[in-house]
Amino acid sequence: MSVEENMLEILEGIDIRFKEPLHSYSYTKVGGEADYLVFPRNRFELARLVKFANQENIPWMVLGNASNIIVRDGGIRGFVILCDKFNNVSVDGYTIEAEAGANLIETTRIALRHSLTGFEFACGIPGSIGGAVFMNAGAYGGEIAHILQSCKVLTKDGEIETLSAKDLAFGYRHSAIQESGSVVLSAKFALAPGSHQIIKQEMDRLTHLRELKQPLEYPSCGSVFKRPVGHFAGQLISEAGLKGYRIGGVEVSEKHAGFMINVADGTAKDYEDLIESVIEKVKEHSGITLEREVRILGESK
Repeated sequence: MSVEENMLEILEGIDIRFKEPLHSYSYTKVGGEADYLVFPRNRFELARLVKFANQENIPWMVLGNASNIIVRDGGIRGFVILCDKFNNVSVDGYTIEAEAGANLIETTRIALRHSLTGFEFACGIPGSIGGAVFMNAGAYGGEIAHILQSCKVLTKDGEIETLSAKDLAFGYRHSAIQESGSVVLSAKFALAPGSHQIIKQEMDRLTHLRELKQPLEYPSCGSVFKRPVGHFAGQLISEAGLKGYRIGGVEVSEKHAGFMINVADGTAKDYEDLIESVIEKVKEHSGITLEREVRILGESK
């Protein structure tokens, strides 16, 4: 029996796709094939999958919503897991609990419908709840660390644990999950009662700002660089004269220099080369070394 036949027998019922191109799933519209792209429907299927992968020594990773990543052109070996099929969101009093695959923007809309305040900052951040916790996503002065109460994770050994916000050791675009190898299963957020009208006005204001300043009409990986202390990455890039600077099919956005957009069938290599070139040119101009926020995954072609 082949590895694939054995896999399908043991993991019967789980949606597994072989040699699936990842450019169809990433926000950048780049990326080679995943050996096995998997869509578990719940935490139990995910646990079965991880247990099988560990037993068979097959590498695995969770891709989240693929909104703040670049998948290299050679693709990713082993299992690539998308959790968007387990996406339930529930409200209990002033607490929202959302599964890892729930859409972050939609979760903020659920908070609005229940007149709960605290989640407004995330109303325009693309991605999943799991990815938002993993990265401590934030915008406009707010971040996940400010509202997270606890989260359930699947450890790399296949055990389920509940972690408090303190356990996650949140920092700027960082959580302890990035080092632990665990996978976020769900998260609880502690919000506060508020005025539906005021919450909506704030979300509308932030959405307008985002649409005004960001190149949402093009494929991109979101904000490419972390914010340097005392500076803004986009401003440093702009001051270095790099708006519109292009390599291959990817260019620095004229609208917001902190974004790199896929304008002409760009590749992951175009993204990587542009990122490295921008880091070098900004360092030459300002003496400041930009640090990537976007994650780069997989193998070169």
